[in-house]
Amino acid sequence: MKKWIIGLALLGVIACNKQTPMLSKLPDQAVILAFGDSLTYGTGAAAEHDYPSILAGLAGREVINAGVPGEISSEGLIRLPALLDEYQPNLLILIHGGNDILRQINPEQTRDNLKAMIAEAKQRNIAVVLMGVPKFGLVFLHSAEFYAELAQSEQVPVDLESLPTILASNALKSDTVHPNDAGYAQLAKNIAVLLQQQGAL
Repeated sequence: MKKWIIGLALLGVIACNKQTPMLSKLPDQAVILAFGDSLTYGTGAAAEHDYPSILAGLAGREVINAGVPGEISSEGLIRLPALLDEYQPNLLILIHGGNDILRQINPEQTRDNLKAMIAEAKQRNIAVVLMGVPKFGLVFLHSAEFYAELAQSEQVPVDLESLPTILASNALKSDTVHPNDAGYAQLAKNIAVLLQQQGAL
């Protein structure tokens, strides 16, 4: 419980860095597209314990799980436009780039791919929330630098602390790079708080 509170406190610091909410309130019938790789799919979680399933209950909105394990950002960029057209979501939650980091793909390439994903959403008037994925250090985990850079340049809300905090805790992860049920639950709660603070809920 203490770790969850600390995570929320860290998230609050980030979310409150913005002077005014950046998102419009989501209609009751809104659709949220959770897009990403295994962290979105829910690798390491029991059935229906992935973060999109939990977030749907917390947010009271439909949340579509569009996670594909093992996907790199260049593949995600190809896959995203058709999903945006199919589901026409009100909000895109983007958690991507982790496999790029693990495969040591050029960070500039990953950043450019994520920027293009954000642009695809914005072209359709779809709001975007970005979640930072950690690069792995010897002692502490921190989101890769390009997530903060993207959030600033593209003016989208970002959470840089949740995944690094979760994946730094043995109690919240199923392996070195994936949360367990408790970790995904914390991730969903943190995202719900961010959406509330940014005006979406």
